[in-house]
This record gives sequence, C-alpha cells and structure tokens, in this order.
Amino acid sequence: MPTVADALRQHAPGYLESFNQRVPLGHRKVLSYIMRCRTGRLGSVIYRCKSCERTHWVGRSCGNRHCPNCQKLKTTLWLASQTEKILPVQHFVVTFTVPQELRPLLRANQKEGYNAIFKAGSETIRMLLKVPRNLGSDKIGFFGVLHTWGRDLQAYHPHVHFVVPGGGVSKDGKQWLQVNKDQLFHPRPALQLYKQRFAEAMKEAGLYSKLPDGVLKKNWVVNIQPVGDGRAVLKYLSPYVYRVAISDNRIEQVDEKGVTYRVKLTGSHHYVSRRATGQQFVASFAQHILPSGFQKIRYYGWMSPNHKLKLAEVRWLVWLWRGWTFWLGSAMLQPKVTKPPAPTCSDCGGELELLAITNETGKLIWQRQLQARGPP
Repeated sequence: MPTVADALRQHAPGYLESFNQRVPLGHRKVLSYIMRCRTGRLGSVIYRCKSCERTHWVGRSCGNRHCPNCQKLKTTLWLASQTEKILPVQHFVVTFTVPQELRPLLRANQKEGYNAIFKAGSETIRMLLKVPRNLGSDKIGFFGVLHTWGRDLQAYHPHVHFVVPGGGVSKDGKQWLQVNKDQLFHPRPALQLYKQRFAEAMKEAGLYSKLPDGVLKKNWVVNIQPVGDGRAVLKYLSPYVYRVAISDNRIEQVDEKGVTYRVKLTGSHHYVSRRATGQQFVASFAQHILPSGFQKIRYYGWMSPNHKLKLAEVRWLVWLWRGWTFWLGSAMLQPKVTKPPAPTCSDCGGELELLAITNETGKLIWQRQLQARGPP
C-alpha cells in the first residue's frame, strides 16, 4: 500500500524546486526527514533474533512529529502514560476555534496565532470555573491539544481541544469540588470572554491591526461536550494528540501526476476518494507543519508537572469524595497500561534485541557490549 512518505518522495522535490525560496526552511527540513524515514538514508538500526540469531537491518526512523510512521508509537506511549494519570470524574472537551476570515492571518503568523488560541481558551476556562455558580475555585487542572485540519487534508482549520476534568480542589485544598454533571459552564459567556481574550492576545503579538474588519462581531464557536470518565476522554482524544494531517491508511494511489486519498465527509460515515496534483498534495500537507519547537500539547494547573499542587494529592481528594466503596471496587485504582510489543523476527517470530545503531554516513554510533558465550 502507498504511504504519505511515498507521496512526498514522489512530489516534494518538484514542489521545492518550483517554489524555491518561498518554502520556509522549517518546511524543507520536515519534508526531508519524512522522505528519508526508514529508507536507510538516516542510518540503520541492527537487531539480532534471540531465537534463531538472524541479523536484521532496519532503516532508522526520522522521529519527526509530522511523520505518520513515527507518530504511531508515540500515540501508544502517550495513551499509556495518561491512563496512569486519569481521575475517576466526569470530563469535558472544550473546543475553541476562529472564524474562517481569520485563518489566512493565522496561517501567515502561526506561532503568534496558535499561542493566542491557547492563551485565550485557557484563560476563559480558568476565569469561568472561578465563578461560584460554576465551581468557585481556581485550583483546577486540564490540558489542551492544537489541531489545524478538518476532515480534509486541504482544509486549514486551526482550533484547540481542551480536556477538562469536571471539578477542582477547594480554596483551602482539603476537598474535591464537582461541577454540574452535564454542563461545565454556559457557552454564551465563554464565547464573549474568549473573543475578548483572543483580541488582547493579538494586541500583545502586534497583530491586532491586521484583524479583518468586523471579525470580532462574527459568530465564533466554543463547543463544550461532556465525554464521560477519564478513560472515555483518552480514547476520544488520543488519535488527535500525535496524529498528523493525513494517515497512511488513507492513501489509495501515488503516481507521477498526483495522489488519490480518502476523505470522510462531514455528517457521513463513508469515505470518498479525492484526487490532488502532486504540488497540491505537498502544499496541503505543508500548511499543517508547526513552527519549530512549538508546543502543541500544553498542561495547566495541577496537570502540569511543575505545579505545587501534585496530581497524586488531587487524586486522593477525588477518592475521598467518591467514597471508599467506589475506591475499593473500581478498576481505575490500578489501571492496566498496555505497552507496545517488542519487535519480532520475520523468520521465526522470536524477540529481537538491539545490537547497534549507525548514522546516515554508516558510522557506528552505538553498540551493545555482548558477553562471550561459553562452550555448549
């Protein structure tokens, strides 16, 4: 089956040559890494089967966060890590987006624009949960994930999903407070506050004068959805955390003229085929490449590892709030974490052990110190 990397190897060189200096250096680096991923051009990883002792040479992965191949394992590891941290309470997903008229400005100023969505959205959540009728405390914890595409690769739709446990710690730090089961806070004040905070963030970034006329009077969207307990929200969001703009399983055909891929239309459970020229496909993929070093996952409050109120303390307060019977009977007391399986031999199915790693020039950069075997 063809992959995203196959499509980029076929068409990215022509795209880069056609647009030359107009392509940002960061985009060039990302495309270069993905095109060389697991081809051996980045070096090799050498394994040995513990059973049949056959040696296996595998091309090194690029490790880039925009590479569909490399993100599969990262998604599994993130889900396993977060499963250990979940709280047994109702969770909400709060999504903040921007009107279509603002998208060209954000695409031209990605770092500043994305930071504005994160800042405005997180401040909106904090301020509204501090209101007594919602929660009445600012001792809360949540995290946000940036997403820049819709269902179609060619669409540019920047928005942030915030995952918010439905509650927080009291001001004196002695008990867990729970919000209404079906409503974190009302969307209308959230919408007004979010627009206000977004405008302020754009002023700080020096971009307020570039906002389209009347855009702050448009209908903005703040979506608030209850998504069940911690397990449910992780299953809901994990595909979005490390997922890139398009996955390999949606690529149907790659040829010298273009790329055919599948798209699931809004409101439908069925896929349809889309055809794009080579340059259109590469340009559509490149518009979702994030600025170098940009944090697409951000943790706030006691979800942050550096916060003075530790997650373990919060979990203890939640168990006290839920009651000892629930605590003893819940499977979430010691969640089972699924770890990725070890690589196996293609001949006998035995487990592989890492022997050595080489760089792109073939130079050995790491080697296992093997113990000499005694006589049989």
